[in-house]
Amino acid sequence: VQLQASGGGLVQAGGSLRLSCAASETSSIYRVGWFRQAPGKEREFVAAITWYGGRPYYADSVTGRFTISRDNAKNTVYLQMDSLKPEDTAVYYCAGTLIRGRVSYPYTLPGAYDNWGRGTQVTVSS
Repeated sequence: VQLQASGGGLVQAGGSLRLSCAASETSSIYRVGWFRQAPGKEREFVAAITWYGGRPYYADSVTGRFTISRDNAKNTVYLQMDSLKPEDTAVYYCAGTLIRGRVSYPYTLPGAYDNWGRGTQVTVSS
């Protein structure tokens, strides 16, 4: 399964962006997660969604501001980011856990994901 993230850019604080994560196929995907990594910091969990149940999960830092969703017909997961803050600035990555992969791992850990896409830069100016 290949994943491709897109939609990053430069936005002012308080603004919005929508990231997309397109999957080459979804029949083998259990969940898709978004992570971000700022310079000098570790990669951190942002949000995740189970592909077939559509159950969302969020980091405390983005709850109420970010919304994760998926479009089955387009094999795409979206991350709608509203009320952006300068501290949201980072490279954002999407990743997939395969049905035959690391399903039992905690979804907040990077190690719980089998496939990763290339990141997309999000910069929020103050």
